Amino acid sequence: MIPYKIIYPNIVSGSLFLFTTDSGVEYEVRFARKKNNILHASIVFGVLNEEYDGEEYALTNKGEVFKVMNTIAEICRYYIKEHPNINSYEFVGEPTPNEDENKTTKRLRLYERYLPSIYGTDWIFNIKGNKALITKKDKRNFH
Repeated sequence: MIPYKIIYPNIVSGSLFLFTTDSGVEYEVRFARKKNNILHASIVFGVLNEEYDGEEYALTNKGEVFKVMNTIAEICRYYIKEHPNINSYEFVGEPTPNEDENKTTKRLRLYERYLPSIYGTDWIFNIKGNKALITKKDKRNFH
């Protein structure tokens, strides 16, 4: 499935990506480095449209989820390629109002399906509750 048109940052080291779906829903995907570990990045993505009352994790129910996820996966692959020294990523599958945040959420299960196509076999996926930590395998066995 072809992703939506992505608006890339003006500079390669940029961390904010944007795209708009066919139904006009605007999304942002952000990568944030940890202050105490610049080789670790958090991935946050969500809806920007005001009609969702500033709730970036809103359920849009526009039937575009797979194309949205393919677009986010494309952005993640691009970011990983442009930032080869980052050795871990994390993201949260925010719970819907009727879900327990300590259990794996529907969102996280959806995101989890895309991990192999984003990271391939050189990464380890660790899912706990509604959080995912993706760590680069260390082929030199240094720790």
